[in-house]
Amino acid sequence: MGFGELGLFFPGIFLILIFQFSFPEYQLGEHPCYLKRDYSHTYRKEGDIVIGAFLSLFLKTEMEIDKESFKCSANGKYANTKVMLKHYQHFLTVQFAVDQINKDPHLLPNVTLGYQLLNNFHHNQLAVESSLIWLSGKGPTIPNYSCDRQQKSVAVIGGMSSTLSMAMATLLGLYKVPQLSYGSFDLLLSDEVEYPYVYQMGSRESTLHQAAVQLMLHFGWTWLGLVISDDMRGEQFFRNLKEEMDRNGMCLAFTERIPQNFNQGNEYFKLMSRILGSSSNVIFIYGNTDSLNELSELLIYFALYGKMLVMTSSWDFSADSNNEMMSNFHGTLIFSQFEREIPGFKDFLRSVHPRANPEDIFLKSFWEVVFNCILSEISPVDMVYWSCPESLSFAKVPPLYLDNIIMEKSSNIYNGVYLLAHALHQMLQTEANDLSEPAANPLISWKLHNFLKCVNPVNEIKDELCGDGTSMTAETYDILNFKSLPGYYWTQVKVGEVIPHKKELSINEEDIDWPEDFPQIPSSTCSVTCGPGFRKQSLEGQPICCFECTLCPDGKISNKTNAEQCIQCPDDQYPSEEKDRCLLKTVTYLAYEETLGMILASAALCFSILTTFVLGVFVMHRDTPIVKANNRSLSYILLTSLTLCFLSSLLFIGHPTPAICLLRQTTFAIVFTVAIASILAKTITVVLAFRATKPGSKLRRWLGASVSYFLIFICTLIQMCLCGIWLGTYPPFLEMDPYSEASFIVIQCNEGSLVSFYCVLGYMGFLALVSFTLAFLARNLPDTFNEAKHLTFSMLVFCSVWISFLPTYQSTKGKAMVAMEIFSILVSSAGILTCIFVPKCYVILLRADRNTLEKWKNKANV
Repeated sequence: MGFGELGLFFPGIFLILIFQFSFPEYQLGEHPCYLKRDYSHTYRKEGDIVIGAFLSLFLKTEMEIDKESFKCSANGKYANTKVMLKHYQHFLTVQFAVDQINKDPHLLPNVTLGYQLLNNFHHNQLAVESSLIWLSGKGPTIPNYSCDRQQKSVAVIGGMSSTLSMAMATLLGLYKVPQLSYGSFDLLLSDEVEYPYVYQMGSRESTLHQAAVQLMLHFGWTWLGLVISDDMRGEQFFRNLKEEMDRNGMCLAFTERIPQNFNQGNEYFKLMSRILGSSSNVIFIYGNTDSLNELSELLIYFALYGKMLVMTSSWDFSADSNNEMMSNFHGTLIFSQFEREIPGFKDFLRSVHPRANPEDIFLKSFWEVVFNCILSEISPVDMVYWSCPESLSFAKVPPLYLDNIIMEKSSNIYNGVYLLAHALHQMLQTEANDLSEPAANPLISWKLHNFLKCVNPVNEIKDELCGDGTSMTAETYDILNFKSLPGYYWTQVKVGEVIPHKKELSINEEDIDWPEDFPQIPSSTCSVTCGPGFRKQSLEGQPICCFECTLCPDGKISNKTNAEQCIQCPDDQYPSEEKDRCLLKTVTYLAYEETLGMILASAALCFSILTTFVLGVFVMHRDTPIVKANNRSLSYILLTSLTLCFLSSLLFIGHPTPAICLLRQTTFAIVFTVAIASILAKTITVVLAFRATKPGSKLRRWLGASVSYFLIFICTLIQMCLCGIWLGTYPPFLEMDPYSEASFIVIQCNEGSLVSFYCVLGYMGFLALVSFTLAFLARNLPDTFNEAKHLTFSMLVFCSVWISFLPTYQSTKGKAMVAMEIFSILVSSAGILTCIFVPKCYVILLRADRNTLEKWKNKANV
């Protein structure tokens, strides 16, 4: 005996002693080769190489199960046959995969593959016992001691859960037996130091969190509750899901961790109160059947009213339940690994029949329970069965009990069998082992590890990254809808599919049955959705999913729901009234066709005609004293300039052009300067006329018309120079103003240099202020034809209008600014016309008797 064999012998003897005390009902009483061959629940098909399959059909309960019939004990207590019905497909998958391999001439040629099916109760201690049975062949639990002549078993497929796999690995690992776990992937089993000979066939579910988030986003579920198993697997999923949700603006309303020793007393009520009290309507449950077993029992008997459940097929909530309780899970959405139909599986099912496989006690039990009949004279106590007709077949088995396609765990078993076959194929080609020598079989198991780590069971090629047997292909998930049907039946219907790495989600919402509490698609949000035109406003101290909606500010819109920020409309567009879209702006200007433009243009024409009429009256009555007083030529100039002032306002109406922009302000400034200079000349004439009444006064020479003309010319020349500097440096120009009016693009003239513009206005204001001051000082001079009072009022009106114009001009934009300037021109011009010439026209036209020299002299003497 070598050192290697000694190293295996002493631990084996130690374990034998432990299990002898742990399982007293299996203590040795006689030579093991004389024990009954159906001592264990096993079915074996011989081959050159045999694969052991440890498959779970029953939960370990208080019910005792008779080893002969495998259905009930002698005292009449029945086994939990529902679980057997649910997982019997696992047994069929092993048989199907082995048959397919044996028919393949290119895979394991000249080698027959067999299998040994063992019923592994869903219990850790019994899983170890099954391992001992397998290690000892078909006899009692003595490792390395076989009743068979040859030990042909080289590997094991088993462990529907990670706890079962760990229990089996404790014993099988001592003998370096390759163990392929077909349950859900567990990080603990991936520890190569603790479990170096365990190969997990289950998907890593590395993208399940992405698939979950894509489903949540599809239905708008941003406020999610999470219930996970309190283990490494649950924590890893929590971290991945939380990170993915944060990237997509989603939040967790609560996170509950369920320990394996969950107390169903006070802890249950606390858990239920937290879940039911949460504002989240969608609860995601993640974990395996073992870790969430207590939660499964609780939810079966106590429904979560008003809550939508989303889970994975890893948690088999129906593993220990009755059909009557399944209505509590109606409408649940389940993530399951992508199911693919295996060619030939349906044909294989049609060939399976208890009459063709009389030694298969599992098939016999399944057949009798499903079809409610008996295949032998042995019948359960206190139950009446009838004989099974020969016409029965798997085609008549309801889909509730058996699927025609290979499901997730069955797919793992199928891939595991093929993984072993490919590994054996490569090993036999490399090592050229002689299977006829029994001594070589232990070495086959040991050497098999090197090939199991580097074989892809799908495409039959070596993987560059040698892993633990799991497929490295991209994950795809089916979305199943759990439906509870009348008559205590339930089923799972595929309603969609998601490919996380491609971010592809396809789902048929019409096929989904929602929970009875939700007549339509459930909603799960912390805050009401902000519609278009609003943006989300975060609440202090609250998650990002909890917010309030605020209306977008002026000039901005939001065209989608739950917008983080409002967006600015382009310059040529403006927000709609609802602020949910941008509309094209209309090009506009102060046109003659619109009401305001029509009123201002009519007023300008009327005043200009009126001024022309006054000029005509003065010309017609040019020889009367009231016209001749204060230099009638200045009156003619003033009336002519006022007419031009009224007409200059028309340059501000209509479609502007670059030429009009250059003429608009300069024309207005020059004609108004002429008008104010004429008033200044009139005012100076009044003052000088009074001062020159003294004999020998030298001021008489300044009373001539030439002096007044020269004054007007000088004042106008200065204004023209200012306008020339303005035009030569930064002249007015045509521009498109999209900001002045919300829904319009205003075509207007930009003043160019505001300094020059205000210098021009300031110069006119200076002349008006000098005129006002002189007229005010001369208003009470005792002259017969003194019009200083009228000049004072006219300049007062002029200054008041333009002083008010300046702040108004700064505060208005667009057409309103243009209209304000036109209004100021018309009012100031009309003020001068009214204050100076209306009283004189009244006398000329209505009181001609007062327009005589004698009348004015008599009035002066009085």
